[in-house]
Amino acid sequence: MKKRRWICLALTAALTIGMLAGCGQKKDLSDGGEKKKLQKVTLNEVAHSIFYAPMYVAIEEGYFREEGIDLTLVTGFGADKTVTAVLAGEADIGFMGSESTIYTKNGGAEDYLINFAQLTQRAGNFLVAREPIENFEWDMLKGKKVLGGRAGGMPEMVFEYILKQHNIDPTEDLSIDQSIDFGSTAAAFSGGQGDFTVEFEPHATALEQKGDGYVVASLGEESGYVPYTAFSAKKSYLEAHPDTVQAFVNALQRGMEKVSQSTPEEIAKMIAPQFPETDEAVLTAIVRRYVEQDTWKTDLIFSEDAFVLLQDILEEGGELTNRVAYEDLVNTEFAKKALER
Repeated sequence: MKKRRWICLALTAALTIGMLAGCGQKKDLSDGGEKKKLQKVTLNEVAHSIFYAPMYVAIEEGYFREEGIDLTLVTGFGADKTVTAVLAGEADIGFMGSESTIYTKNGGAEDYLINFAQLTQRAGNFLVAREPIENFEWDMLKGKKVLGGRAGGMPEMVFEYILKQHNIDPTEDLSIDQSIDFGSTAAAFSGGQGDFTVEFEPHATALEQKGDGYVVASLGEESGYVPYTAFSAKKSYLEAHPDTVQAFVNALQRGMEKVSQSTPEEIAKMIAPQFPETDEAVLTAIVRRYVEQDTWKTDLIFSEDAFVLLQDILEEGGELTNRVAYEDLVNTEFAKKALER
């Protein structure tokens, strides 16, 4: 399986090089005068996306600094790179799809990654058609070509999971193009490839603005509550730095609460510095779309039901043969304590 292959590569890279330079773009988020007082933490995020708004609210509102964290944010540009960075010790904490922690554990890592906080509870991508479809039905995909995601990746597996829920065979009833790099499918769609495409924001809204496509369905709404992204760290890091992890989770929880108490317009203003290239009206529209589909949790507790559903999806996608116990890969102590502060 492709996923398992890149996990093996990640484990090998982590063991042989110890530290990978240039894995992503770094942003120093601390105030210079506070650096000596704060605990340094490097966070590697799988992508820089409006989908992760509560985390950026916590950054922009200064919650990490107030909790004693000097945070450096690194964009890994792929779960494989994020996993490798954490295993190699280049990053303290990884933020990505929690399926990666399952692959890492099954891949034989002794100091494996443990999930300690869940951020999103819905898929963040959307089905885009070439023309507006007022009453879209999933059967409309039969016989069509869809620009999908990488085989074994969470976006693609959730898409296929939805198809199966509607009695559509992903391999027989339609053609899914998985050959296009993540982030390039929107451009390919604009160039005439495919009848439909599965897109994250801001690409879905950008296609609508150009008149090249129209959002007809939310994968987040269709798939239900899925533990799409979570924060994880090596077992040894959680054991050695519990106070730092708790402070980190406290800051995240404050970001979650701020988002739940704010309007899309207010959220967009708070995270605007993270997305200087995106017009604020567009930013607001994207945030509103995520708010309306109940994308973000109000707490960071990764439930056992969510973990079971995740492994169900992985099994149906043919990416998991050995299930992992919830207690082995999920720690809810930090998230629960953050609610008590």
